Amino acid sequence: MANESTAATPAQADPTLSPSWAALSDGDRSRLIKCYRTGIANAANPQYAIDMFSICVGGDPGNVVFLQAFLAALRKKFGTKKAGGLTSLFSAGSRAGLKRLAAGAKWRELLAQGVDILKGNPADYGCLLSMAEACGNLMFFDCQAVYLRAALDAAPADADVNRQCAKYAASQGNFDQAIECWRRIAKIKGLAEEAEKAIAELSVDKTIAAGQGMAGRPGMMKATAPPAGEAAAGRGTSPREALEHKIRDNPADIDAYLELADLVEREATADEAEKVLAKALAASGNDIKVREHIEDRQLRWGRGRILIAEKRLAADDSPENRATVEKLKTAQLRQEIEVFAARTSRYPENLTWKYELALRLKSAGKFPEAIRCFQEAIQDTRRRGVISLELGECFQSIKQYQLAMQNYEVAVETLSDREAELRKRALYRAGVLAAGLKDVDGAIKHLSAVASLDYGYRDVAERLDKLRSASDNGMSEP
Repeated sequence: MANESTAATPAQADPTLSPSWAALSDGDRSRLIKCYRTGIANAANPQYAIDMFSICVGGDPGNVVFLQAFLAALRKKFGTKKAGGLTSLFSAGSRAGLKRLAAGAKWRELLAQGVDILKGNPADYGCLLSMAEACGNLMFFDCQAVYLRAALDAAPADADVNRQCAKYAASQGNFDQAIECWRRIAKIKGLAEEAEKAIAELSVDKTIAAGQGMAGRPGMMKATAPPAGEAAAGRGTSPREALEHKIRDNPADIDAYLELADLVEREATADEAEKVLAKALAASGNDIKVREHIEDRQLRWGRGRILIAEKRLAADDSPENRATVEKLKTAQLRQEIEVFAARTSRYPENLTWKYELALRLKSAGKFPEAIRCFQEAIQDTRRRGVISLELGECFQSIKQYQLAMQNYEVAVETLSDREAELRKRALYRAGVLAAGLKDVDGAIKHLSAVASLDYGYRDVAERLDKLRSASDNGMSEP
């Protein structure tokens, strides 16, 4: 688990970077910012700050800046006491309410009730775990990590806390942190065997992840100077120490930060590397190229986490593992849409970014938005065939069948022999749609063309047999 204490302080952080911020109304955003600033200004009065920050967390529960400010104010009032004692007994009834909300998947209501519980007992680790689960289901992953960190601080030897922290750390590719959690569990009577098995599995996952490219560097900005690790050779200084010294000497050396992030990612975790990159972004004055570099890495880390989750699913096809894969894929798609939408806005003449954004919008089921992006991207004549195919599928999804057919036919005419798989897909789509529109001749024409290229393609042979023997009345809606 990334240490919360290393995160930006509330005064330094930007609450408008929350993934759910844009969904709020202008009035809500204005109100929450006012409460946040009031809380910061009244930090010397912890109870008043807690009241202000609790409004912020309730209004935007996916905002990690608001959450960190809320928890910091609680620590200032209550100190860093551990769980246990009478406070745990007093909050037991409240936790029962959280369980009922969780059973009904009422995640936002759970978070709202959890805030009220924490205001009286910030060491209630059962409440913190429930809130972490709610954030995971709402895909507020940054907040999920903060709640888990708080639960671990409150009950560092509790088995359930360490299990949940280990599960989260492993899902993020932070295997060393997950293993450390299981080592704490191993010290609990009767749980050593379970812990040893989990540690062995995580060690294998760590090796697999390294081999699958989570330590790869596609699309990275390259340092122009020789690696600091080489410069440190022979002086008894480790490469990491040399880079840190180089940054201290020149805090504006962005290449040194990026090289250090590479090193930290290999030696430690992606979380720690991300902290180095955050410092690089600040040192660069929020330079766009550095921000895009960080975005590329975050997307790569996300793809790596999906690979690991899919590997776990292949080994154990459980509902829990299936849900984990789906959540990670949904979160990854949402992040990719945000990144490519920003780049499309930033570089309106870059048709590649428009095309990439359109693909993600289509995958998310946002067909009208995808259509607009594809229609702009089709100016790139190199992609005319594949974009026409994608447009056809989008139009068919919104039941604009004639427009879909027009685009399929353009795709068929435009896709070359070197794009055989795409051409077969376009012909198949056109044939199936024609059948649905009761155009038997057109359906037979397109599907026969697929069969001539690949008779085993999908269910082409079966469809052709049915078409040749079916009457027009047997045709169904596409």
